[in-house]
Formats: sequence, structure tokens, C-alpha cells
Amino acid sequence: MQIIYHGISHLKEALKDSEKVFLVCGNSYRFLGIKEEIEKVDVSYVYFDGYTPNPLYDQVCKGIELFQKNQCDTIMAVGGGSAIDVAKCIKLAVLAKEGKSVLIPPMVNMRVVCEGSKLPFVAIPTTAGSGSESTHNAVMYYEGVKQTVTNDGVLPDYVVLEPTVLKSLPLYQKKCAMMDTLCQGIESWWSINSTEESKVYSKKCVELVVTNWRKYIFDDEEEAAKQIMLAANYSGRAINITATTAAHAMSYKLTSLYKLPHGHAVAVCLPEVWEYMIEHIENCVDKRGKEYLENVFIGIAQAMGVQTPIEAITNFRCMMWQMELVNPISEHLQLDIPLLATSVNPIRLKNNPIKLDDKAIYSLYKMILK
Repeated sequence: MQIIYHGISHLKEALKDSEKVFLVCGNSYRFLGIKEEIEKVDVSYVYFDGYTPNPLYDQVCKGIELFQKNQCDTIMAVGGGSAIDVAKCIKLAVLAKEGKSVLIPPMVNMRVVCEGSKLPFVAIPTTAGSGSESTHNAVMYYEGVKQTVTNDGVLPDYVVLEPTVLKSLPLYQKKCAMMDTLCQGIESWWSINSTEESKVYSKKCVELVVTNWRKYIFDDEEEAAKQIMLAANYSGRAINITATTAAHAMSYKLTSLYKLPHGHAVAVCLPEVWEYMIEHIENCVDKRGKEYLENVFIGIAQAMGVQTPIEAITNFRCMMWQMELVNPISEHLQLDIPLLATSVNPIRLKNNPIKLDDKAIYSLYKMILK
């Protein structure tokens, strides 16, 4: 069971049984205010930062080799999603009998045995976005193709949430990451895979973002940062159970085509998808039924401080407008829309509570693009 600590002062508790820690970190690590707190813990560190924001297989392999050469007894990630993803991939490759081949198709798509307890894993997120510190998923690129690595054994054993690290983030990055948090909370709530547990996490996520986002984004308040970091963690716990739905599925090509950061890309998709689902509720594919889904939409709206889903969508769009997170502009609509429509991952669409066919996807992109 994952243990979550609040505050960097608890790191020594997470590392109490460790002697040599393999520390996966990004280039920003040396500028972090918590660096001194980390390094005064009485352990030996082996540092690895040889990876890019979208980690490559060859880079991960260098990390695996360095880990094995130094015979570390603990792995720790300090950074955003990329640092945590790299650490997860290294842990899986080190523990699985298949070694680094578990990260290559077709093995990457198979569940392999990974006894996570054999290698303690500590995650210290330095952004508040996907909540990857509380998921069993990681992303890595092999021969230019994105691979999603999934294994229960790579879920971090300990998480240290320290909101002061958010102070140094660029404002646009804070906005994008926070919207990823909110979108994950909402999508997880309406996912056909939702459970009572995941819906509790989703509700807490949405309420925390809606209550604190202005103070976090515009006033840079420390308490608000603490609550947004917690919201991100809840969104990770929720999405770890349910996986993402249509808004995420439609966002990935927007990121590559228009260079929109992930959170921004998801956020321009979500209100259009939500509105479409309300208008096509008769196409509900959730086995719990149309009435159940309507109540879910109302529950999300109430968590956002309003009474109806339409009001909630309006509020979502107002958030985007106030933060100046605009929709992408296409100069080649006739070419871009078919390209986008054929890029959507059908597996993620299966988690969506309303069926979206090719015609629906096409029409949604027409509304998303300006």
C-alpha cells in the first residue's frame, strides 16, 4: 500500500531502510529549494539525469545499466512526469526476469511479473499535474513510437508531497498542469471503469481545483499550491483505477501537431466532448445506464459549485478564458481535421460513457480548432 507524506521533512522516514539510492532527476534538480533537504539524509546517492522530457528507450537503458553497476537498494524520482516515468521503467526492467526487453513491443503490452517490494521506490513530484506519483503507468518512446508501460509493481511505495517546489514553475506550465489535473478528475468520474473509490478521489480533485485555482494561478499562495498538489495526487489515484477517456484520446495529436502542452491540449477537448455527451445521452454505453450517467454529470457540476452540467461547462470555459488558454488555430483545416480524427486511440475511447464514432470525432475537432 502506498504511503503519502506531506512535507520534505518526512523523506528520512521513507528512506529509513535505504543505504544507496538511485536518484532520477531532471536538469532543474540543482535549482530546487528542497535539494539541500534531500541531500542531508544519511544515504549515498547515485544520480541519473540522462533523459529528455519525452524519455527514449535508449536513455532508459543507460539508467538501467547505471543502476545495476552501482547495485543500489532504492530508487527515487525527483521531478515531473518524465523523471517518475523513467524511474518506473528502470524499476520494471531491473526486477522483471525479462530485463529491459519488457519495455519493447510486444512485451511492453503484456503484464509481466514484477515484485515491487524488492526495490523500494520513492517519488517526489515537482509539478502538480497528472499525479503520476500515484499511478502504475509510465510513458517511454521506442523507435519513435510512444509506449505505455503498465505494471502494478512500478507504483511508488512512498510519495513525498512538497508544495514549495511549485513556486519556481513558469506560470504557463502551472496552468497547463493544473488543467490536466482537473480534466483527469472529471474524466475519471464519468469513465465506464469508475468505482466508488475512484469517484471519491475524483470529487476531491475537482473540489480542490475549483476552490483554489485562482489563488494558485493569480496570487501564488502557498496554501493554494498545497491544495492543488493534493488535487493532482487525487487525480492520479483516480485515473490509476479508471484510465482516461475521450478528451485525453483526442488530445495527443493536438500536442504533436500544434505544440500544445498536454494539459492545454486536453483542456480544449474536454468541454466539447462533455457537451456532445449531454446532447447524445441516448448513446450511453455505460452498463449502469443513462440515468446513472446523468447523475454523474450533475455530481461533477455540483463539485464545480453549480447545479447543472451546462453551467459547469460554461465555468470550465471561463477558467480557460481567464487563464488565456486558447484553442489551437489551424491554417489547413481540411487537411488537419482528417489527420486528427484518424489519430485517436480507440482503446481510450472505449472508456468513454458515450459512444463516439468517426463522424462524432470529426465534428468535435471542427469545434475544437479555430
